[in-house]
Amino acid sequence: MKGFLTAHDRVFRKTHDLDELASTCEAVDPTLKEVLNPARDLTVFAWEFRYPGEAEAPSLEEARQFRGVAGEVYQAILARLPQEAHP
Repeated sequence: MKGFLTAHDRVFRKTHDLDELASTCEAVDPTLKEVLNPARDLTVFAWEFRYPGEAEAPSLEEARQFRGVAGEVYQAILARLPQEAHP
């Protein structure tokens, strides 16, 4: 999402909040809303599981589901970037 915003010359604050980033992306391209909505729940992965401790890790099935969401977001954003921005 940050790459998409940068490619569109949009300023965003230093954050891991995917809800905030998704809202900013949707202001640039409203067609992203459907694919970004499920990704909003992934914000917790930026901090909750970073260090060992009290947080219960997601199950393997949940991890696969979340990885799928992340992949869909990646593909949707990549499709909206100029070809020269593709890896």
